[in-house]
Amino acid sequence: MGNEKSQKSQKAQGAQEARTEGALGRRSLLGAAVLSAGAAALAAPGVAAAADRDSGGNHSGRGYKSLPVPTIVAHRGASGYRPEHTLGSYQLALDMGAHVIEAGDIVPTKDGHLVCRHEPEIGGTTDVSAHPEFAGRKTTKVIDGVSTTGWFTEDFTLAELKTLRAKERIPGTRQHNTLYDGRWEIPTFEEVLKWRAAQSKKRGREVWIHVETKHPTYFRKLGLGLEERLAKLLRAYRLDKKNSPAFLQSFEPTSIQRLNKLVGNPLVVLLSTANSRPADFVDIGDPRTVADLITPKGLGEIATYAQGIGPTLDLIIPKDAAGRLKEPTTLVRDAHRAGLILHPYTMRNENTFLPADFKKGTDPNAYGDAFGAFQAYFATGIDGIFSDNCDTALLAREDFVNG
Repeated sequence: MGNEKSQKSQKAQGAQEARTEGALGRRSLLGAAVLSAGAAALAAPGVAAAADRDSGGNHSGRGYKSLPVPTIVAHRGASGYRPEHTLGSYQLALDMGAHVIEAGDIVPTKDGHLVCRHEPEIGGTTDVSAHPEFAGRKTTKVIDGVSTTGWFTEDFTLAELKTLRAKERIPGTRQHNTLYDGRWEIPTFEEVLKWRAAQSKKRGREVWIHVETKHPTYFRKLGLGLEERLAKLLRAYRLDKKNSPAFLQSFEPTSIQRLNKLVGNPLVVLLSTANSRPADFVDIGDPRTVADLITPKGLGEIATYAQGIGPTLDLIIPKDAAGRLKEPTTLVRDAHRAGLILHPYTMRNENTFLPADFKKGTDPNAYGDAFGAFQAYFATGIDGIFSDNCDTALLAREDFVNG
């Protein structure tokens, strides 16, 4: 430890020394299997430069470039502690200190309002099943090729949705969250924008949000296009500019391309598993998969209309058949070379969600070594990370930045 502290004191003498010291510090934390992945990532061209930015604590510039690095994004708010996509979840995440609040997976109502839900199907996130007046609304729909039975926001007016209350989506895993079932309504996106403005004024700084368009191709075919509605609200609240504190994201590249023509916000293309195809690609007959999008050529194309990508963490560090972390891919390096930032998803504290390297005990719902997992991902040079447990993420970030 004394040698590490000596290296830290010489950090200003050279970025390479700082990177070497950081890798040594992480080796003691992560163990041989994970550190081999982290060391390889830090040695890769382009990723080392990202580590330099992490050490400095901030991007340079305005807008999203002024956010701390790595940036902690509260996934659907503080969803590890409160039912997701509620004002209670957003508020707790902000109070915990998250740098950005994912305050909206936006879906439309029957009468064209935008509301915040993880999916348009609300049987799992509200008490709609307990409302006999809506029993006849239960139906089966095919969305992006997946058949789902339940109740859907597009079959309700906003007034009807406001009679419902939110509940925990995964009560078997997060039993403590059920304490808050029924406490909050489904928020409209406009209510989120008003909350953001009030909190910004109260805190004397801009509160950042991440906003996702959910199933935009599906909704456009229903006459409920998301992008124009979203852009209209952003313009009304003066949040549609290049330096506005609102990231816009989607799993459908064409949705981001459409938004690129409507607003100036920083835009992020979300990326699922390598062998998956974005729903809009399937719809228009584009044969490309996510694996094609994360090649240098694919990333270069994304960079013509977006500022970042949001890949699943397995695209950063894959897992083997046993669920243990392997060597990092070159995605961080390649994305940075294309000028893109990376905000991968999603880190959670529970064993069931962690790589096998960091599970503790046999209870899948118990907390594992989330701190160790965070260090492994931070070591790759990512610019930020989505987490359900932003307090844990912030402490892990502090450990990483301070060596």
